[in-house]
Amino acid sequence: QVQLGESGGGLVQPGGPLRLSCSASVTIFKFPAIDVICWFRQAPGKQRELVATVASCGTTNFADSVKARFTISRDNAKKTVYLQMNSLKPEDTAVYYCYLNSARLGGDYWGQGTQVAVSS
Repeated sequence: QVQLGESGGGLVQPGGPLRLSCSASVTIFKFPAIDVICWFRQAPGKQRELVATVASCGTTNFADSVKARFTISRDNAKKTVYLQMNSLKPEDTAVYYCYLNSARLGGDYWGQGTQVAVSS
């Protein structure tokens, strides 16, 4: 059973940083399989939106709203993907979810989410 767990959320002031972690219960990014980890977020009353992705080959993509402020990295040994968020804005407030797409592991998996609140 594949499980994902997010951590690192909390309350931060505008302009501050926060690092989210997504830990998997199994090995991910196992070459040559193609696994993709995505970070989504959902603000109250809004649809869930894609924030960032990282694939097995190392390719990353970011939503325009977070480019140059967010980075994504991974520690394969720890089976963890990180979302480093800098220069946070109130509009970044949302529940952040980790998502894994892996044909090798049998499909799509979601974490339970972690709350990020940006406020003074």
